[in-house]
This record gives sequence, structure tokens and C-alpha cells, in this order.
Amino acid sequence: MAFDPDNYGLRLFVRYLVLCLIALIFVFPLVFMINSSFKPDSQLLADTSSLRAFLPVGDISLNNYFGAFRRAPVGLFVLNSVLVTGVTVLLSLLICSLAAFSFAFLRWKGRDVLLSIVIATLIIPFETIAIPLLLLVSKLPWIGLDGLHWGWLNTYRVQIIPWIADGLTIFLFVQYFKGLPGELIEAGRVEGANWWQVYYRVVMPLSGPVLATAAILKFLVMYNQYLWPLIVVQQEGYRPVMVGLGYFFQLNVAWGEVMAYLTLITVPVLVFYLLLQRAFIASIASTGVKG
Repeated sequence: MAFDPDNYGLRLFVRYLVLCLIALIFVFPLVFMINSSFKPDSQLLADTSSLRAFLPVGDISLNNYFGAFRRAPVGLFVLNSVLVTGVTVLLSLLICSLAAFSFAFLRWKGRDVLLSIVIATLIIPFETIAIPLLLLVSKLPWIGLDGLHWGWLNTYRVQIIPWIADGLTIFLFVQYFKGLPGELIEAGRVEGANWWQVYYRVVMPLSGPVLATAAILKFLVMYNQYLWPLIVVQQEGYRPVMVGLGYFFQLNVAWGEVMAYLTLITVPVLVFYLLLQRAFIASIASTGVKG
């Protein structure tokens, strides 16, 4: 069958048109949020019934951002979330990749059963274990620079340690590791490398895509945490951004300030994704490649 360049060009145009329309659907909420953050409440509410809601027109100013900082310690909340999320992501990538390496390459009794149990934890809603976990962490010991303490409430560690290891991240690493060429592992062992050397010299340098995927998914989960910080953190100095959102719904609700706050706390997520987008896209693309 002869190649029809005109038909191909039309199909390509239609494909990109559809993709652009889908992209606009996902971008519209962000555009609305950012534009609304610069408008006073009266104009914001009036513009919601027209396309003006998506356009930076009318009485545009930074007053909502100044108001957001006056209403709540926005910088502190963002710093807390970035700190908790960043530490959790790094520790999670290390611990979960080590566990997955053991499941994928080492032979030990009960390995498959334990892996099945780990994967099965994905179907357990967090709400069912929140209270038992709260009771547990409220009585756990901790040795700090100033001595022994009992209870982890109102600390960073209570927001980090329970979330380091999870079934989804381990499962992602296991599936990726099983797809790596077995000859590389065997070659490393033949050359005299121990399992630790195989892990960080052979396996991890090839795991950029899954590292990016796991990091982004973990980042989104941790940065958007609400229920757990709400029940374990009562001191303002340790509260993350999602709990801080409650400050804007006390007394009179200023929707412009809410939009300004949401815009500010969205910035770290966008920056993190942009830094890892290439590896993330490579991971998704590789799922359709065989052989």
C-alpha cells in the first residue's frame, strides 16, 4: 500500500489537536487557581460564570498573597512539608529498593509469601489502622540529644518514620528489578562482587526511571498528607501545608487568599516534577517496550 503523506499529516494534526484539548482540560483548574489568586473576592465570584475566570483581567494585585501570609505562617508550613516529604522520599527509595533487591535477586525461605503479604497491604485503608498506629507512636521511646523521651507526637519523626516503607514502592522496584538482564547480575557475581556491590554498582545505576517514578508518587502522597498530621501534630511549628489549609476556613473565608495559598503550596510539587519529568516519562515509555 502506497504511503499517503496527506493522510498521514491529517492524522498527525488530529492527534495533536486531541492531545492539546486533553492538556487544556487538565490545565484549566491550575489557570483558574492562579488567576483567582490575584483577584478580590467580589470579582473572583463574579468571574466564575464566564471565561474571565481564566483570564488575568480586572482588579489584579498581590493583596491575596499578603493576606495569606498574615493569616497563617505559610513559609513555615511549606518548609515543614518539604522537609518531611524530602526526608521520607530519600529514606523510602533506599529502604524499599533494598527490600525489593532482596525479593528480586536473593533466594531465602518464605520470600514469596512475605512479598505477597507486602503487596496485600495495599488493599488496607489507612483509616482502619490510623487509631492503633496513633496509640503505638504515642508510647514509643526516642533517644535524642537531651536524653530519653516517650512518645513521638508533635515531632517530625512521627510524620516520617511510619511512611518510609510501603507496599506500592516495594512492588514498583521488584517489578523493575525483575525486568533487568539477569546476565548483568551473574557477571557481577562472577567478577567477585558481593550482593551490596551488585546493588549499588550494577542495579541502581540502571534504575533511574523507577527511582523517578517512585520518588514522584511518594512525594505526592507525603506532600498531600492530611489525616495523619492532623491527628498526631497539634503544635503549629510542625504542621504541614494541608493541615495549614484549615487556617483559611476559620471565621470569614477569603477565597482569594485560599487560591493564593493553594498556588504557593503547588509550586514545590511542580518544581519536583519538572526536575524528574524526563526519567518519569522514560519509565512510562519503557513499560511498552519488550525484548
